[in-house]
Formats: sequence, C-alpha cells, structure tokens
Amino acid sequence: MTPNLFDTLQALLAQDPRFVAEDGTLLRNAVYEAAMGMDAGLLRLLLSDPDTRARFFTEADGILVFDKVGFGWAVSNRAFLPDSYTRFQNKIGLADSSGQLLSASGGVTLVFPYKDCVLEGGQTREDQRRGEIFYNETLAPHEIDRLLAPKVLVHPLRCAPEGEAPAAEIRPEDNLLIRGNNLLVLASLRRRYAGRVRMAYWDVPYNTGSDSFGYNDRFSRSTWLVFLKNRVEQLLPLLAEDGVLLIQCSFHQQAYLQVLLDEIIGNHVMTFNVLARHPDRTLTADKPFNDVVEYVLVYAKSPSFQMPRMVREKSVDDYRWTVEELAPGEEVSFDGRKGRIFRPDQYRLIKAAPSREHFKIMTVRGSIREKVSSGRFYVKYLQPLEASYPPKTLFKVEGIGDDMYSYRYFYLPPEGNKNGAYLQGMPTSSTETYKPYPNFLDFVQSYNTVNREGNGEFRNGKKPEDLIAYLMGIFTAPGDLVLDAFSGSGTTAAVALKLGRQFLCIEQMDYAETLTKRRIEGVLRGEENDILPESGWQGGGSFLYCELARLNQRYVEEIASAATAEALADLYRRIVDTGFISSRITRRDMEETAGDFAALSLPDQKRFLLELLDKNMLYVNLCDLEDAEFAVSPEDRAFNRSFYGEA
Repeated sequence: MTPNLFDTLQALLAQDPRFVAEDGTLLRNAVYEAAMGMDAGLLRLLLSDPDTRARFFTEADGILVFDKVGFGWAVSNRAFLPDSYTRFQNKIGLADSSGQLLSASGGVTLVFPYKDCVLEGGQTREDQRRGEIFYNETLAPHEIDRLLAPKVLVHPLRCAPEGEAPAAEIRPEDNLLIRGNNLLVLASLRRRYAGRVRMAYWDVPYNTGSDSFGYNDRFSRSTWLVFLKNRVEQLLPLLAEDGVLLIQCSFHQQAYLQVLLDEIIGNHVMTFNVLARHPDRTLTADKPFNDVVEYVLVYAKSPSFQMPRMVREKSVDDYRWTVEELAPGEEVSFDGRKGRIFRPDQYRLIKAAPSREHFKIMTVRGSIREKVSSGRFYVKYLQPLEASYPPKTLFKVEGIGDDMYSYRYFYLPPEGNKNGAYLQGMPTSSTETYKPYPNFLDFVQSYNTVNREGNGEFRNGKKPEDLIAYLMGIFTAPGDLVLDAFSGSGTTAAVALKLGRQFLCIEQMDYAETLTKRRIEGVLRGEENDILPESGWQGGGSFLYCELARLNQRYVEEIASAATAEALADLYRRIVDTGFISSRITRRDMEETAGDFAALSLPDQKRFLLELLDKNMLYVNLCDLEDAEFAVSPEDRAFNRSFYGEA
C-alpha cells in the first residue's frame, strides 16, 4: 500500500465513531474485528472511495468480494498508525519468531492487572473505546504449556475457630482457599483433584461496563468469552463424571456464553432465570428498561447426566372424592379387561374431607394423554365412545393403577368440556413424589438483604447465601466437593461449610485475604447464624489458606498501580536487573533504547513493561521448587510435596 492510500484509509475509518477513541485516536483493533466479522458499515465505507474499493474488493461475475485477509494485513502493517510506541517497539524488535508484529499475531496471551488469559486465533489489542489499555503478546504453544504448568504454593495457614497456624501438610478432607490467578490455580489443581469436583459455581464478571467491584468488568465480548473459555477448559478435568458447572451471568452476554459453552462442553442441562430485583422498583430511571433477571447456566460433564428432581412427601390434600354406585351398571370388556358402565344417573361423585382412601381427579390432557398409562387407556378405549354415551358417563375398569384399589374409574367429558378424566387413589409404591425444578426462581427478597451477609462491602457483586444453598442442594450431597474460581466475598465457602460440603475456592484479587478469608474465618467461629438458619450452623471446622508463589506477578501489580514516570523508570531498572525478561529482547536492546522509553506516554510505558516481562515467570513453577534461585522455604517445599503427592 502506498502512503497516500494509508492516509485515505485513516480518513475513511475516522468517519465511523465505533473506530475512534474519545481522544481521536483510531482504534486499530475495533477496525480489525469489524473486518473479520464482515461488518456492513465498514464495507460501505470502503466501497465509498474508489481507491479502497479497487484495493480491497475483487469483482467475480458481477459480484464484489471483500479481501478481508488483505485488509487485515493493511491495518496491522507497521506503516499504518505508526505512533511513538510502535516506532519504539519496532526498534527493539518485539516480534514473534517469524518476525510478525505482536499486535497481529495468531496466538496471544492477554496480560493486564489481576487477569490474564490465553487467546487463540487472530486476536489483537483489546483497547476499544475507553482510556484503559489491555496488554498482549505472543506465546508459542510450548510457552503456553509452561504457563499452565503446576505452580508452587506458599505461606500455607490452617485456619480454625481458635485462630490460624502454619500448615505442614494438606489432608484429604481439607477445605481450601488459594489466592492467585484463577487460570493458573485451576491448572495446578488437576494433579490432586482431577475427577473429584461435583459442582463448580462461578459468579463471573458480567462484562456490563458498570459493575463497581474490583474486577475489571469492561472486557470486549471476544476477550471476555476467551477469558472464560480458557478457564472452563482447565475446569473440565477436575469435574467428576456426574459433575456440573454453573455460571451466573446477566443478559449482556448470556446468549453468547451459552453458545460458547455448547461448543466446549455441549451438555446443557437447563438455565435458571433468577429474579433478582423487583420489576416495579428501579434505582435509576435513565435505563432503557428495568433489568431484573439474572441467569444461571447449568452444564454437565457427562452427556448422560439427568437433571435431579424435587423430592416431596405425598400429600392427601387433593384426595377428596368418593364414588357412590347407585346401580349395578352395564358389564363391558376392554380388550380383556373387565369393566362396568354407569350412566350419569347411576352414580354420585361426592366431595369429602381429604383422606388416603379417597380419589384425586386427573384430567386427560397434555402429556397425560401420551405419557401416563391411564391417559393412554382413555385415549385408546374410551375417547371413541364419547359420541355413544351421555356426558360424564362413568367407566369402572379392573386391573389399572398403582393405588390401593384393584380398579380405576374414568368418566367422559362433562357438558361443554372436551377432556375426560379419571379418579386416582394415592399411590402405594412410595410415600414420596418427584417433580421437576422450575427454571424461574424468585430471590428478590434475598437480594434485597444480601448486603448484611458477610463482613465486608462487596457492592453489586455479592450473591445471597440461600441462592447458593438452593443450587448446592440440587446438585450435591453432604461431603461433596464444590469449586468456586471467582470466590469474591466468599459466599460459596460460607454455604459449603454450613451445608457440610467441602470447598475449593480461588480468589486473585487483593481482597482475598482481607475480605474472602476473613468472612470464612467468621463462619468458622459461628458468626452469621441468622443466615440459612435451617442449617443449624453453630461454627466449627477449618480450611487451608495459601498463595501462588509470585515472581513477575509482583511487577505486574506494581506496573498497574504506578502513577508517575519516576515510578515506572524505577520499575524498568529493577525488571532488567532480575533477568526474568522476555527472551525476545536482549540487554543490549534495552541499553540502546533507554532514552526512547522515557519519551513514551505513561500508558505506553506500562504496556511495554508488561510485554518486557517473561510471562512464564509470573509465578514459580513446581519444577523449580528445589531451585535455590527462587528461595522457596523448607516449610513451603514440604507443603508442596504433600499437596502434589511427591515424596
């Protein structure tokens, strides 16, 4: 492409507000993704100019075909939008092994404060229309394998009602809270917990752009989906064969997430629609509509998984009818079954007090016609007689039913009705009945009072204990293992303790110790007894708390919080001195370009420093446990040998 064509392309793209940031910067990534999605607005822009029309479209039999590969190359070209950061990046050679620019690579790891995920495909920088910058770079497949290798766990504490103490080992029955990147923790859990998790509940970032809790909740959709895809893939080996994954989300991404999970797992069980806010109440009148429902997507590991059913004690309340035969009736036979016919004036149907000896009226309609034996009998033998006998004629048929009687009464539709019915006694085969769970759950009252649960503020992110208890009661039994990779305020752990389940919880935010751990400790001491009072919880039990051993992750967090050029310059020197920098950059490169780094904007300095770090060294790999360079204490080494089952 010629420089003039680049200028023309920039001018065209600037006409679409989707491709321009608030400061006027052209958003390369937004353009690239629009092209890959064959966006109609983008195509109209490119067709409107003769130069871009001739360059990016080919005519075949009178039809214009868009060259999206060629266009993608153009917007990724070094000559397109050559800002100061691009010139600096090119100068020190930040490219993959084939010489391709990082921003146009095929396999990418996205790294930014407190989150990172492995992106596959032609993903590029996810900045979109916001001031926040996302940082990414290329990782080869073997590097991804190292990134997801088991990690060293440090500072293990056994927490009990009376306090906490260092832990030398882990026991099979121990509950566990781990602070660290949840993608890497999930990968590290496989050796110990593969095939053991009965239920995973994840209250993931909703990707709405408005949540106020610590997670960055403003992913672009593609990044958000891949973020979850990577974590689901790491979870699947941990699930038991009868295990399930439950992910709670809002309408913003629910449909896209379900399509993704259909591809990864494929065994969609159901979706709970949870009423979380009262439809007649709204706190902000400027919204286009009142969003009151959240969704819990349920997926099973096994395609043969059957949705559990509600177990209810059978009630006599509906068994209120008796039959008084006023005449002998007319003998009849239905394919060998003896019976009698009673015309409407030959019997009386009497309503009485509920009793196990009385009958319940069952109308023959809907699924009863095909799925219930009495319904099928009516359709086959009695329905054809509706034109031959008066309305509400009664038939007494021998040898049908599972109640205390040796017969079953049927009657034809009353005058003006189209459905017949039968009289059923209380079944004698069981004292329980099984009903399907509804897919609509009203938890408005619980959401209204959720802020008083736990011991800390977690605005817009906390879920009620009784919602989690309801789900846990469906899919687990006492003693089962429950996993929460987005533990937040610790609701899942609190409910697991009260219901006698074992928990594995992960939290990567800095409140893992100050909020999540503290809440679980309070539950051990018997606090919050008024929440889930039916559990009878009085306290007790214990859990282990530990962290991933951080290396470059410390720098990631410092880079995120740095506010001045001086702080970033100090980080620059310290990072180079550690030696844990990308193998694509040499110390000579760094020395020759130190002055250019200082000329970059603060966001670009942060972006470069994150690209500079070796992402395989964010945390200490288990294979480096005994390496003196990483200074893992003897106590931590002993705990890791216990955790990973190594001698």
